[in-house]
Amino acid sequence: MLRTTVFAFVLSLGVAAVHAQNPSAATPADVSQQVLQWQQKRLASLTAPSGWLSLIGLEWLNEGVNRVGSAADNDIVLKAGPAHLGVVTLSKEGAMHIVLDNDSGATIDGKPVLEANLVDDMHASAASPATIVAFGSANFFVIDRDGRKGLRVKDSQAETRSHFLGLDYFPIDPSWRIVADWVPFDPPHELEVGSVLGTINKEKVPGKAVFHRDGHTYELLPIQEEPDSLFFVIADRTSGHETYGAARFLYADLPKDGKVVLDFNRAYNPPCAFTPYATCPLAPPENRLDLRVIAGEKNYRGGH
Repeated sequence: MLRTTVFAFVLSLGVAAVHAQNPSAATPADVSQQVLQWQQKRLASLTAPSGWLSLIGLEWLNEGVNRVGSAADNDIVLKAGPAHLGVVTLSKEGAMHIVLDNDSGATIDGKPVLEANLVDDMHASAASPATIVAFGSANFFVIDRDGRKGLRVKDSQAETRSHFLGLDYFPIDPSWRIVADWVPFDPPHELEVGSVLGTINKEKVPGKAVFHRDGHTYELLPIQEEPDSLFFVIADRTSGHETYGAARFLYADLPKDGKVVLDFNRAYNPPCAFTPYATCPLAPPENRLDLRVIAGEKNYRGGH
C-alpha cells in the first residue's frame, strides 16, 4: 500500500482529514458551500506549523556514522539548528541510534536526553510513534522509502511557509461534482504507481469509477488507503499548464448503491508542488485523462 511506502506522510500530517464529502448534497449552493469549507481546511492543513510548507530538507542516511548539524563539516548539513547537532548511526540491518552533542540543546520526543534509538515512520505505531528530534523552531524524524532511511527536516519558520503566496483555484463549478458508476474488482486489480524518487509500487485497486463528460466516457482507478475513503492520483490535459504537471490528488467517499461521487472541485496539488523535499506519487497512465479538468487547485505560483 502507498500508506506503507511513498505516501504515508500525507496522512501523518492531516491532509486526509480534508477529504470528507456528503454524497447527498447535490444542489449547486450546497456544493459551493462545501467546497469553500474544504478549501479552508486544505489551506489550514498546508500552512500549519508542521505542514508541508515547513519542510526544509530530506537528507538520506548512509550506513554507519552520519554527523548531523548546520556546520559545513558535517556529513549531513542542515539548513537550521546547531552547528553540531549529533551523530546518527545506521546499522546494516536498518536500526538507527542518535547521540546528541552535549551543547546541542535538542530534545528527543520532548525529553532532554542525549541519546535514543530512532523509530522511522514505517515502523511507527500509536504506541510507538516516529521519533522526533527537535531543536529550536526545527525538528526531524526518519522516513523509510523502499528501505532507504532519510531525515525529513521541518522548520516552522521556513521561507516556504513565511513567504507562501496562497492557493489558486478554478471557479467552483457544481457540474464537476460527478456521480460516477462504480465497478468493483473481485479480486482487486494491481496498479503500478511511480514516484518522484523513481520507485514503482504495486498497489491494490478495489474497483474503478466510470463517468461521462461531454459525450465521452472516462475511467479512474483508486487506491484504498483508509477503510472509509478512496484515493485517486490523477492527471489531465491541464497538467503541466494550468495545474501541477506530475499529478493532483482527489479523495472520494466509499461507493454507495453502485455510485461514487467525484468532486473535481476538490482536486488538489501534492506536496511536491510546494517543496522539493517530498516523495510524492505520480499519476499512473491509467489515470491520465484525455480531458481538461478545469476544476480544483491550480498550479502554485511560487513553485520551486
